[in-house]
Amino acid sequence: MKTESTTEEIDYSEEEDELLDFTSRVYKLVVEHGNEGVLQSELWKKLSLTSRDGSRLAIRLEKRGMIKREKVLEGGRWTYKLSPLRLPAKIKSIEESPCITCPEELKCSVDSVISPHICYYIVEWAMREYLKSQNIPATPEVIYERMFTIKI
Repeated sequence: MKTESTTEEIDYSEEEDELLDFTSRVYKLVVEHGNEGVLQSELWKKLSLTSRDGSRLAIRLEKRGMIKREKVLEGGRWTYKLSPLRLPAKIKSIEESPCITCPEELKCSVDSVISPHICYYIVEWAMREYLKSQNIPATPEVIYERMFTIKI
């Protein structure tokens, strides 16, 4: 069993850690700009990277399917706009999910009589969240009307 590391292995490990750190920082900044994206050159300035190093990081994220690189003409020069392919889920989106405190949780599964596909609690919660997003008061009457009224 080998327990010693050569100086070369340690250096490589530190380089790899640094690369992972920059990769995650680039991804975090891209996500912060949301679907509108951010110019590649702006990120390199914020992270004090050369365009060569920054491009390599962006290509790495693109190959992993985390971002989209789109060639754009900005100020008479070609550059890339980076956008996240998927935005991470926010805990707020599931914070009030009825599943967390559901009295039927132990009986619930996809192929059971009690299922997330036909769950009254989930439908009510989703309707309440939708109404909030539309600035409609989520009163019990409005929720009931929307849930059980079919509009033709």
